[in-house]
Amino acid sequence: MQNNSKGYQAYLRKQEKQRKSIIVWQVTILISFVALWEILARMDIINTFLLSSPSDIIGLFFEYLKDGSIFVHIGISVWETILGFSIGTVLGIIIAIMLWWSEPIAKILDPFLVVLNALPKTALAPIIIVWAGTGIKGIVVVAVAISLVTTILSAYNYFINVDEDKVKMLKSFGATKYQILIKLIFPSNIGNLINIAKINIGLAWVGVIVGEFLVSRYGLGYLIVYGGQVFKLDLVMMGVVVLAICALAMYQAINVLEKRYKAKQK
Repeated sequence: MQNNSKGYQAYLRKQEKQRKSIIVWQVTILISFVALWEILARMDIINTFLLSSPSDIIGLFFEYLKDGSIFVHIGISVWETILGFSIGTVLGIIIAIMLWWSEPIAKILDPFLVVLNALPKTALAPIIIVWAGTGIKGIVVVAVAISLVTTILSAYNYFINVDEDKVKMLKSFGATKYQILIKLIFPSNIGNLINIAKINIGLAWVGVIVGEFLVSRYGLGYLIVYGGQVFKLDLVMMGVVVLAICALAMYQAINVLEKRYKAKQK
């Protein structure tokens, strides 16, 4: 039921005004940063060999755009990221459910998960790729390895921290473990699971880029490392910018899903 009171309408207008103000500030800061970067580069105040310039980056981007090769690199990296993100998130949640289902298993595996979470997974990437093989398969496994343990620990902690009184109430009505999971645990943690997905987008990209640094001949990670090897820093910067845009687009896609979920809850 909608609230049509004057106070509520004023509140909505204030919120909308604040939202637009934030967007204006964000765009202004971004444009100012790019403009300042370009000006400093043209005035030779900064070393364009090391930092390039926005105009050089855009020019190089259009060169790759003309021959279509940029779409190949973006497509491969995005596909690898989607695979790593999907597998890592789904598998992590499934394992978290298993731990929630069986407290003895959770207690047995807890120290191992803590140690695995503390390990620098990127440092283990060369070993993981040797085990999993080169190509897309190895890169995806690296992406999964980086996000999996974080997903397990986060989801499991969310599951066990659901209101204990509600769990006891369902048990008093004879609810099974499965019913408690479906009727209480999952619905109570949809927002938390979406937050996990947001985090995993970044982790999946880290895994993919590290994997492409090591073994790939295509992808944004390959462009970045190749640019560094031949001292073509505008190629490195272009790869970083395109990577940031792709990661932001995937993050915003999850944001849209979150907003739709919250809208349905109201």
